[in-house]
Amino acid sequence: MTYRVCFVCTGNICRSPMAESVFRARVAGAGLEGLVVADSAGTGGWHEGEPADPRTVSVLEEHGYDSEHTARQFQLSWFARLDLVIALDTGHLRALRRLAPTEEDARKIRLLSSYDPAAGDDLDVPDPYYGGRDGFEECLERVEAASAGLLAAVREELEGRAA
Repeated sequence: MTYRVCFVCTGNICRSPMAESVFRARVAGAGLEGLVVADSAGTGGWHEGEPADPRTVSVLEEHGYDSEHTARQFQLSWFARLDLVIALDTGHLRALRRLAPTEEDARKIRLLSSYDPAAGDDLDVPDPYYGGRDGFEECLERVEAASAGLLAAVREELEGRAA
C-alpha cells in the first residue's frame, strides 16, 4: 500500500513545491520510491495551472532538485486518500484543520518544521514570495532540515504497516 503525503502552502508556487521536490529526493535516496508518493497543493487556487515561481525553480535546480511543477488547490476529497498533510505554516495548519471533514482527517495534518528538532518554537517556514532570492534559499534550508525527520517518521509508519 502506497503512503501518500501532500505538502500545502498558500498558492502552491513557492514553499510547498519546494518541500515536495526535496522530500521526493529524500524518498528516492532512501529507496522508497513506489512506497511513498509526495505531491503538493495550495490553500487557495490563485495560481492553479501555473508553474512554480521562477525563484523556486532556480534555487531547486541549483541544489540538484527536480523543479517540474504545476500549481493546484487542495481539495477536501483528498483527505480520504492521503496519509499525511504537511502544512508549511500555522495559517495553513488552521485552514486545513477547518477543512478536515473528520477528526481522523484532522490528525493527518502536521507542520513541516515539527519534524526538525532544531526548529524550536519557530515552526513556520517563512513565505519567500514577497522578498528576494535569499528568502528562497532560507526556505530551502528549512525544508531540508525538516525532511530528514519527516522521512524517518514516514519510514516508521511504513514499518508499522508491515508488522
